[in-house]
Amino acid sequence: MLLTAALLPAGAAAADTITVTDITGRTVQVEGPVEKVILGEGRQIYFTAALDTEEPFRRVVGWRDDFEKADNDGYHQYLEKYPEMAELPTFGGMKDGTFDVEQAVALDPDVIILNIDAKAATEEGGYIEKLEKVGIPVVFIDFREKPMAHTEPSMRIIGKLYDKEEQAEAFIRFRAEEIAKVTDRLAAEKDLKRPVVFMERAGGYSDDCCMSFGNENFGMMVELAGGTNMASNIIPGTFGTVNPEQIIASNPDHVIVTGANWDLYVPGGAWVGVGSGADPEVTSEKLANLMERPGFTGVKAVQEGNVHAIWHQFYNSPYQFVAIQQIAKWLNPDLFADIDPDATFKELHDRFLPIDYRPGYFVSLKSDG
Repeated sequence: MLLTAALLPAGAAAADTITVTDITGRTVQVEGPVEKVILGEGRQIYFTAALDTEEPFRRVVGWRDDFEKADNDGYHQYLEKYPEMAELPTFGGMKDGTFDVEQAVALDPDVIILNIDAKAATEEGGYIEKLEKVGIPVVFIDFREKPMAHTEPSMRIIGKLYDKEEQAEAFIRFRAEEIAKVTDRLAAEKDLKRPVVFMERAGGYSDDCCMSFGNENFGMMVELAGGTNMASNIIPGTFGTVNPEQIIASNPDHVIVTGANWDLYVPGGAWVGVGSGADPEVTSEKLANLMERPGFTGVKAVQEGNVHAIWHQFYNSPYQFVAIQQIAKWLNPDLFADIDPDATFKELHDRFLPIDYRPGYFVSLKSDG
């Protein structure tokens, strides 16, 4: 052992085996400390940046090509500060069968981190076995299918892999404290009235109406924020669709549309481009236009101006607690008059992220919303 240590380069440390239980329950062994990682989604930079705050791309040797398309404003904010990220090798997805195993092997990563929604395709394609044969482990995490249950364990898994466990725990504490500011106050209300909320997923992304959420993701965020998710009894899983007639029959008190800058997906589309630095006048106008569709024009929420848009990527990142605060403030403005979701998101940026906060992630048709 002494001889082995003596043969190591100065400053080098012997690799240790890190054992983690990923979000699917698999026990995975990874040689650490992890210095080279392939991100199964570009948007996984949201959690990577929260742990590797000073150098968010230092471990990333490749990533999926979705970040620029799914969050164009956020991508370009990172690009301003880290132009080298444009040179990172990009991958296709597991689910669409365009992931290149040979390319992954050539990059020699210590681990590949995948979202849980890629698990079925990964297994069907035999990717896990193929990668294991060349010594590349796969770890699954989740901020999308069951984010309220899986965010904390996912952050702990990544913190362990990155040797950033203290940073992960600090993030988890901050998140829990900010959620409690909403849930504790709601729990103390004896006669809480829960307004009915229709969450439209990616409104205006296509001509179809209307994608929404069941009892998970934004659907659960609505419940935690003091509302009743309209689609909880219509959609059995996390994601699904409701028709305009169901919206009219439910007559929701609030409508909340998720959106982002999707100009690379749907150029010039009707989507509401809320996100980093978005212009509220532009996003308000696009949101108002969406409410002219059948299914919305006569409902209570539209008539009373309780129509809002929120950044879509809260649904696939560890930042959902900011969305919970904003939804709570929309639903019960008097109860949460002192809560400032923009200030919460700015504190998140100041404490954990390498980029500055640029408002634009929320907009409401009601002037005081």
